[in-house]
Amino acid sequence: MPEGHTIHRVARDHTKALVGDKLKASSPQGRFEDGAKRLHGRSLERIDAVGKHLLYEWSGTKRTPGPILHVHLGLYGKFRLHKLAATKTDPKPELPEPRGAVRLRLVGPRAAFDLNGPTRCELFDAEQRAALLDRLGPDPLRKDADPDRAWDRIGRSRSGIGGLLMNQEVIAGVGNIYRCEVLHLAGIHPDRPGKDLDRREFDWIWEKLVELMQIGVKHNRIIIADPDDVGKPRGRMTRDERLRIYKKESCPGCGTAIAEWEIAGRKVFACPTCQA
Repeated sequence: MPEGHTIHRVARDHTKALVGDKLKASSPQGRFEDGAKRLHGRSLERIDAVGKHLLYEWSGTKRTPGPILHVHLGLYGKFRLHKLAATKTDPKPELPEPRGAVRLRLVGPRAAFDLNGPTRCELFDAEQRAALLDRLGPDPLRKDADPDRAWDRIGRSRSGIGGLLMNQEVIAGVGNIYRCEVLHLAGIHPDRPGKDLDRREFDWIWEKLVELMQIGVKHNRIIIADPDDVGKPRGRMTRDERLRIYKKESCPGCGTAIAEWEIAGRKVFACPTCQA
């Protein structure tokens, strides 16, 4: 499942390509036909990312606000972006035929995108949008994030921090890779109860998540390793070089064999020595 950095990168890329344009909307698959009809011909005004959720806000009238398209990619959802602006090498780019089960196709003068296989693709009103935001924890990639809300939950919880970091109602946007890697960097065992962390440790985890996820948005991939340790800039690292502990055999710090088990339905990786 895409982690929060991917969703924020999608919002950024789609904003550049589509916001401000009147768009044609269709559902080649047919499962979002009624929703596509409501979006067709409207201007896309804004795209917001919160955790693993995307919210596309559309034009309306003074009396009737425009609809909000809510997308959650889940495990199998993905976007295909098609650039339609003329270039020297392709003066008349053509929109390709839909590939696979395309739930939603949006076409503008500059670009188009196809959405395949999302967990959720639905229209919200303002109340439904507010209910979603109220349900989610703070997102490390948002300027309006309040880490105190997350600390209030974590600092009182008997649950392990490894499970709490995957709970989107505690912190929105963190997935399994960031969970494993940030706890290893912090030297904290995933099964340690949240109530046993002190505020200094939580603040370190939060600030590191902000830093790492911002790097993820910039490079459109998760990069944990330090360029000085790898001997390469982040943009030239291989997939194996970008991560430190996730799905690795041994700890990069002490060489101990990595332990693995399941927390919150996902396999977690930790060093028994560095995260004792």
